[in-house]
Amino acid sequence: MLEKYFKLKENKTTARTEILAGITTFMTMAYILAVNPSILGETGMDKGALFTATVISSAIATLVMALWAKLPFALAPGMGLNAFFAFTVVLGMGHSWQFALTAVFLEGLVFIALTAFNIREMIVNAIPHNLKHAISVGIGVFIAFIGLKNAGVVVSDQATFVKLGAVTDLATNAGPMIALVSLLLTGVLLAMRVKGSLLIGILFATVLAIPFGITHIPESFELTPPSISPIFMKFEWNQIFTIDMVIVLFTFLFVDMFDTVGTLIGVSSKANMLDKNGNVPRVKQALFADAIGTTFGAMLGTSTVTTYVESAAGVAEGGRTGLTSLTTALLFVVALFLSPIFLMIPAAATAPALVLVGAMMMSPILKISFDDFTESIPVFLTIVMMPFTFSIADGIMFGMISYVVLKLFSGKAKELTPVMYVLALLFILKFFV
Repeated sequence: MLEKYFKLKENKTTARTEILAGITTFMTMAYILAVNPSILGETGMDKGALFTATVISSAIATLVMALWAKLPFALAPGMGLNAFFAFTVVLGMGHSWQFALTAVFLEGLVFIALTAFNIREMIVNAIPHNLKHAISVGIGVFIAFIGLKNAGVVVSDQATFVKLGAVTDLATNAGPMIALVSLLLTGVLLAMRVKGSLLIGILFATVLAIPFGITHIPESFELTPPSISPIFMKFEWNQIFTIDMVIVLFTFLFVDMFDTVGTLIGVSSKANMLDKNGNVPRVKQALFADAIGTTFGAMLGTSTVTTYVESAAGVAEGGRTGLTSLTTALLFVVALFLSPIFLMIPAAATAPALVLVGAMMMSPILKISFDDFTESIPVFLTIVMMPFTFSIADGIMFGMISYVVLKLFSGKAKELTPVMYVLALLFILKFFV
């Protein structure tokens, strides 16, 4: 049945490979189950209810991706978007968390409409081939940076912005060294072509971190998920026509749109899943998964749900079909009842997987032509601006604007389509909003 539904042989994969890939994807993104309630909890929302909302919304969206789009991508409330929700809209602008949830709900409805009328699909297909490959490379650098940052291998610095962390300070923080040791071990396993290398590395680092107090063994296991009632369907309709709502809604739309587009294109490019025209297969269904997830997520009480870049970890393990994401979705359901087990995995354990997946995602750079400056400069900006701005969307923005401007003023305007002009204009306007 699995073979017939997901066409495993046609996609040159097996059920074992797909399941292992789904487990790996889940392990690399399980941190969201702890981080999302922590961030949104700053607004006064109930953290227990937020945990339940995070799990259910992730499972629903990932199931849609698995069973309808049949692609190996997982979804969950997005990092960055949850920070905008909490620290900008609520704590910064002074709105209630109910106001922010209303904006997320409206965003989901708008995305469903845009996807139904093929507008989002048109945007995905309008991105030039070289930029699509650059997005994959940029995401690779970006997630490697996230992994190093989460493990404390690189830290912030006032003078130089970032610097090497205290990697040899085992007495007070062994996390960076554990991450580096696991990184090397996992690298050796990958070089030896051991199946499940990334997952083995995560489990090894989790166990290694126990004596240092980084992996916290729960004293008791509560199998009953927290009630969702404190945040369920808590909308605030009396301000939906205000200027603030328009600004907040546009920001959610913009960031989620291009984070999702970037992830779909980048991971598909790495996995050689793009079709002969350079387009993501069944992209419309994939975009519906994100839109449906966001809408239901808002109803449940969490911030925008988006396609996770950590899906690249599962793809790196060989995941090619919806069976990978189905496995991840089922693990989210399990996590609802076994949260202490999954939440004990520290950032130091998942960081090496992100770094190595980042390295794997560099390979599409071989498909990029650097002889034409109207191609190579936008490619370069796309790649470097993702980690430098800590945003996939901003990387795409710089790449597309520079692509259109360079083509337009170097006598190559015929290579541009009307959609590219519209996107570049919208990106430029974003600078002033």
